[in-house]
Amino acid sequence: MRFNSGCHRWLAVALVAASSAAASGQMAKPGTAPATGPDAPKSATAPQNAQGNEPIVPDAAFDAALPSLSGDINAPLEPMPPQTVQPLPDGSSAAPIDGSATIPPPAPEDPALNQPLPPLSATDTVPLQTAEDATDSDAPEIRYETVVRGLNDIGLEDEFNSLSALREGGGKAANATQVNARGREDEQLAVRLMKSLGYYDGTASMVLETIPNEPGRLRVVLTATPGPIFKLGTITVVANPTAPPNLVREQLPLKTGDPIEAARVQGAEANVSLVLPQRGYPFVEVGERDILLDDETMTGDYTLPVDTGPRSSFGVVQTEGDNVFDLDHLSIFPRFKQGELYDQRLRDDLREALIATGLFDTISVEPVRTGRPGPEGTEQIDMMVRQTKGPWRSLAGSAGYGTGEGVKLEGGWTHRNLFPPEGALILAAVAGTQQQGAAATFRRQNAGRRDRSFFTGITASHSNYDAFDSYTGSLFARWAYESTPLWQKQFTYAFGGELIATNESVFDFDLNERVRRTYGIAAIPMQTVWDRSNDLLNPTRGFRLKLNVSPEASVHGQVRPYARTMLEATAYYPVTDSLVIAGRARAGSIFGISRDDLAPSRRYYGGGGGSVRGYGYQRLGPLEPVSSLKPNEDGEINLADLRPVGGRSINEFSLEARYRFGNFGIVPFIDAGNAYESTFPNASDLRFGAGIGGRFYTNFGPLRVDVATPLNPRPGDPKVALYVSIGQAF
Repeated sequence: MRFNSGCHRWLAVALVAASSAAASGQMAKPGTAPATGPDAPKSATAPQNAQGNEPIVPDAAFDAALPSLSGDINAPLEPMPPQTVQPLPDGSSAAPIDGSATIPPPAPEDPALNQPLPPLSATDTVPLQTAEDATDSDAPEIRYETVVRGLNDIGLEDEFNSLSALREGGGKAANATQVNARGREDEQLAVRLMKSLGYYDGTASMVLETIPNEPGRLRVVLTATPGPIFKLGTITVVANPTAPPNLVREQLPLKTGDPIEAARVQGAEANVSLVLPQRGYPFVEVGERDILLDDETMTGDYTLPVDTGPRSSFGVVQTEGDNVFDLDHLSIFPRFKQGELYDQRLRDDLREALIATGLFDTISVEPVRTGRPGPEGTEQIDMMVRQTKGPWRSLAGSAGYGTGEGVKLEGGWTHRNLFPPEGALILAAVAGTQQQGAAATFRRQNAGRRDRSFFTGITASHSNYDAFDSYTGSLFARWAYESTPLWQKQFTYAFGGELIATNESVFDFDLNERVRRTYGIAAIPMQTVWDRSNDLLNPTRGFRLKLNVSPEASVHGQVRPYARTMLEATAYYPVTDSLVIAGRARAGSIFGISRDDLAPSRRYYGGGGGSVRGYGYQRLGPLEPVSSLKPNEDGEINLADLRPVGGRSINEFSLEARYRFGNFGIVPFIDAGNAYESTFPNASDLRFGAGIGGRFYTNFGPLRVDVATPLNPRPGDPKVALYVSIGQAF
């Protein structure tokens, strides 16, 4: 560069010298006629001419005034010399004002200016046209088509199209400048996408073309040239010593030769941040990566600094804030013990358990360093629970309809912490066309153990179904270890006691008519569930097994002990992401008592939305004898008037194909089952129902609407049955 600059300077001097020599030679050239006239040059011998040819500024003075030039053309320019302001000569001042001048008289007033203005309505006005008034149709519009080349081969065209400014414009623009701007934006987009896959030398160019014989239409051709892909070279992790050794490197799933893809690298670093807190390092911090690219080998050397922090073990639980729970009750929730190696999943589990109580507005659980030594060289860290009290009162309501059940509305009021800690009062009511009732329940959650609950309460209800009409009151108490939406458990159980007094209508076969009887019942209901499904409210894979056993004693004239049992199995198989096959089988038996000595409300019935759809609620099973019917006014007997009397056993089978699209679903289904007078069910006289249902999926479970018809109906069975409820049928 310096040599070039010197040449340039030398050439400039030579040109100046050549120009001077050419001028001198021209003036001295013989044979040239002298110029005449007043403007003709004077003779060189004349004194006046010699005096006129003297330079205005001597060469030495001119050269001295020029700033010195550096040979380095890349050197910064020198600052301009400061400008000086010449001061005014001494004694100078502004001219004084002549105070003797007089102001001229004002112009005479125009009488028209004193006249009132005409009314606005008498003036023709034109509305002001603003930019907001202009419509899109007022602006000229051109259309364009987009052609993308080079991205499909590396699998980026779909992602490019989803982000493209040209695609987003829909092939329309106000002018070519707007199309060009979108194209330039897409050039940068294509380069970014190529770099995200490791094509760091990738380039993109956009060409705007007119389409022959189609005025007002353009074609945008975007061509991407990925170039070679860069791959990982050496991989270096700068971290503190860990136990086990090389823990950080093992949890960084990158290897030499992998393409330098942004998603791959970011995912590997996220894995370090995820796994190390599960292996005893809660304070790990992943630093900023450094990738040094080598254009010759097309590789990048990767370096990742990681601050692991101390290897830690669990300490004690502390709390602060608006305390809902004291430390004694908080100690029920952790699934870890002091001194165990820290695991982030156990911390998250503690937080989820506290959220499930529904008593907090906000809740956080964070590890806090203490400096206390722990086992195996760890540092004990305490778990700080920060509590903020939430609303404890809530209202709830639901509605449903089923053929044979009619309309049913349910509502409830709950105070979730009326008797701290976690002692709730629940008031509930049912109002329906065939069922009315009220209940008051006390519930203690996490009673002495996490996820264990205690219930006790009182209920009063009236039911008026085809099977029986009853007025019932009960007292109950129950212990339960249950699943929650936040923590679904494999094994759950429940057991308790219940005292029931009920007055019911029952068919007396000796009298061949219905009579009312009063029963006293003592029961010890027990339940156990083995749940291997993937969701509590809307399972799509796995299975469930549920067993109910209830030893009971009925008092009506004399004490009659018996036992009620029910075994149910459900299974779910995902055929595709949107199609699930679900099946259910259920069988129940009552031992140790005859059907006629059993209160109607304790018998088994089939039919309804949770049983065999297509039949009315509790309509399946033994019916009253035909001899009990009385002829109508025309002397005819209507078999549809026969009412169910229930049985001591039941079996049911269901199969559904649950197809989901978005938040909606379609569910064709077929059900089968019946109730029997015998102790054990059998496969004879099965009743089948089939139909189709609709589902609307929400965050609290699916809304269900099923329409079904009986396939082998009996006299009096409906042709179509409708069921509306929340949750899947099973």
